[in-house]
Amino acid sequence: MMAKLDEQINRLGLWAVLVVLITFVITLFLPLDAPGGLSATQVERVDWLQGNQSTFILGWINQLLAMMALTAVFLSTTWQIRRTNPLRALIAGLVTCASFIVFLVPKFIAIWSIPQLAQVIATGAASRDMAGVLLSILNVSLPFSLYTAFDYLGFWLYALFALLITGPLFGHLRPAKFAAIAAGLFGVAFHGLLALLLTGNLATIDIEPAFTLAFVIILVFVVAMGFQFRSALSISAPVEPPT
Repeated sequence: MMAKLDEQINRLGLWAVLVVLITFVITLFLPLDAPGGLSATQVERVDWLQGNQSTFILGWINQLLAMMALTAVFLSTTWQIRRTNPLRALIAGLVTCASFIVFLVPKFIAIWSIPQLAQVIATGAASRDMAGVLLSILNVSLPFSLYTAFDYLGFWLYALFALLITGPLFGHLRPAKFAAIAAGLFGVAFHGLLALLLTGNLATIDIEPAFTLAFVIILVFVVAMGFQFRSALSISAPVEPPT
């Protein structure tokens, strides 16, 4: 039974890696905010959302799918280290589940609330003043908005997960060693940037480009784990008896 469970989890991880990569490519073609992002005014953002509501929603649905697939990759990774360090595997799994909830909130807000807020403002409804305030608070590009605070909290949990699994994962097959190095680099880079930010040595305007470079390392980790899951599937594949 455990062998079958191993196979199913490794297969889940492999398929999740493919979904992460596909959604990443789709992200390059679907907008997540008005052009200009950080510098766009409220009026420009509302006008853009009115004219691009469908693509905006599709873009954030794609982000939601990417996050769900990445969660599956992380949980499948914790399964890989359960024998070498079960306590870290358990804690890393709990951290991953917490990150899923944290990320679910802003992505659902982007899909559900932001288009409606833009519509209320554009149509001049009675609640447009409140909608204007909420749209500012939920700005998806401002690094200090309530919306992005949820996103960066989720990424901090990703960085914590990365540090938890780096050591145990390094002792596995060669693909896992590459994944462990990538995870360690991401965890250290994110916490280093966070320390610079909290000590006032990272300007607000530099937050997004600086952290984006750190996030790219996650893709290296995902690709390496894809090879790890495939190798684990090959090893656990049942050998057919001779006929």
